[in-house]
Amino acid sequence: MLSGLLDVPAPPARLIADWQRETSLRLGLEPGDVEALPLARARACWPDYRLCVQAVSDWTRTLGLPALLADCEVALMACRGAKYHHDAAQYGAAAFCNLFLSEDRGLDLHFPATGHRIPLARGTAVVFDTGQPHAVIARRSGSFEAADFPPDQDRTQVFLTWELPIEEADLSRALRIAFDTDAATALLLDQEQVWRNGAPASVCPESGLWCLSLEAA
Repeated sequence: MLSGLLDVPAPPARLIADWQRETSLRLGLEPGDVEALPLARARACWPDYRLCVQAVSDWTRTLGLPALLADCEVALMACRGAKYHHDAAQYGAAAFCNLFLSEDRGLDLHFPATGHRIPLARGTAVVFDTGQPHAVIARRSGSFEAADFPPDQDRTQVFLTWELPIEEADLSRALRIAFDTDAATALLLDQEQVWRNGAPASVCPESGLWCLSLEAA
């Protein structure tokens, strides 16, 4: 996991208001939900979008990573916290590069396996392996608690996210990833999976601890 705090301009008030309407009215985000926002519409009224992208590109170059962003899929996302999970079942071939755009709302991005807690504020940038369990939790908390996201508090975070190719040598080296692929089992599967100790594994949504899937139990 790699992180930094970048100097990026605040999104315009009109755009922030649009995000607030989207998350509360159309998406109806519940505690722990992570959903996509319309990026094309946001870019139409976001003159500093290119500056945000350039800041991330410059930062990744300082980490010794090649210029990947221009060729990678990008999305605009919103979360009202996030339960512990990993994303490797859908994005096993990628690492995520996230740029958080909201102000500090007292939330941390927590990686329980490594102990890293990253305070989320405008300009927080993170690159991490999608197979690494993580969550967005209240700063004072040691686990995900829905009660930490009451309806009368705005604890929504909006962020840009890029899918970086995990097999890019400089990226896997920077993240210190050691690939452990069971090629024989993989040939029998029709979708990406994460296995531990010879069985499919999932993550406890409250604690972030690994557990065997129900199918394997």
